[in-house]
Amino acid sequence: MPKSRPAGSNVVENFQEMVSALTPMEAFTEANRCLFCQDAPCTAACPTSVDVPMFIRKISTGNLKGSAKTIMDANPLGASCARICPTEELCVGACVLNELDAPIMIGKLQRYATDYLVQHNIQLYQAGSANQHKIAIVGAGPAGLSAARELALLGYEVTLLDAHEKGGGLNSYAVAPFRLPQAIPLWEVNQILELGVQLKNGVTVGRDITVEELTENYDAVLVAVGMGKIQSLEIPGENLEGVYDALDLIEQTKDGDPTQVHLGAKVVVIGAGNTAIDAATTAKRLGAETVQILYRRTEHEMTAYPFEYDFAKQDGVEFRWLTAPTRVLGTHHVEAVECVRMELGEPDERGRRRPQPVPGSEFTVEVDNVIFAVGQQRRTDVFDDFRLKHSRGVVEVDESFQTSRPGVFAAGDCTFAGGGRNEATVVLAVQQGKQAAAAIHRQVSEKYAAIQGVSKEG
Repeated sequence: MPKSRPAGSNVVENFQEMVSALTPMEAFTEANRCLFCQDAPCTAACPTSVDVPMFIRKISTGNLKGSAKTIMDANPLGASCARICPTEELCVGACVLNELDAPIMIGKLQRYATDYLVQHNIQLYQAGSANQHKIAIVGAGPAGLSAARELALLGYEVTLLDAHEKGGGLNSYAVAPFRLPQAIPLWEVNQILELGVQLKNGVTVGRDITVEELTENYDAVLVAVGMGKIQSLEIPGENLEGVYDALDLIEQTKDGDPTQVHLGAKVVVIGAGNTAIDAATTAKRLGAETVQILYRRTEHEMTAYPFEYDFAKQDGVEFRWLTAPTRVLGTHHVEAVECVRMELGEPDERGRRRPQPVPGSEFTVEVDNVIFAVGQQRRTDVFDDFRLKHSRGVVEVDESFQTSRPGVFAAGDCTFAGGGRNEATVVLAVQQGKQAAAAIHRQVSEKYAAIQGVSKEG
């Protein structure tokens, strides 16, 4: 685990990438620790099936371009995933050396190889021969970008539509910059655009372009919109000045100038997922003296990964378990948060025990800012515009990522029901984008093969 920079007056330094890259000697030494297992449990644990032993072997022989290609063949966002993948839960967690010694630092080696591409701006791919078919992808996040790359390689004319001014989705906007500098996902976006993919930024379906225009002018449409803003707790005072949406706060530091973001000395974050951790550590690096995470359950139920939890504690973030906010207090600006202590009751449908308030346990925490990070809203507006079947904002798809509307597919966060900690990850969204692209290719190919067959018979 990297040492965190202490929060202080040097905000710019605090927001530099926190994990240092491996030196050539460190990478060579680490690569040669790999046992190059034939059955490769690390590869089996990777949602995109990166051939881990192969890319590590190529590092050990000095073939960095070849190593990076092995990674990027399987994962179009391999440079970003090298930094933010929960490797301890996936490939590193499956490494056989966990039982003998320290596991291989797969994520750091992946970064070492893909950084070579970034630093030398190497384009590994070229678009396939044009097949005269057009695909529209709504959302330029991990799933959409992954699908766009795969379809471009197959010769499709691909158009990405995204409401943001830059592509990359959550990688570009919603992951703290000291974990994933924005330059990395933007480089990946540019690599995909160089294949002839068009990116139309600042475009919202239903406002700037209709669903009918998409379905009539394209051979297939992929909906990959991801998630929306942080959910409201619907408690009094949450609209006071000094209350932040966690994603908005992170975006201000990542897509803007962190020195222009000003928080008070005392900050509380509501929620205990990975976004809450990012928001809390961001607040510390902006100079907040005390940052407390309030969570209505215990650390055993928190959805943040263990390494994220450890990182937050190293940054000096405090945790108050079994605590739920009931009101945000203040006249115009936040002054305090009224809370109640909780106790756990019977398990819910996901197996987590339901929190219940303890009568008479109310107390107040003085704060200067409150950051909400209690989960994101579902993009039901988009699904309703497309007239897609969805269950509480989770789009229904079959094994081919086909939605209830013919010719419209869906992948990524909009299809994740939230049933597991490893579900809504960038690497799984990337894999779904690949799978959706393959399904679209099959359907379009079969459709036009059938049309050509009828034409010949006629």
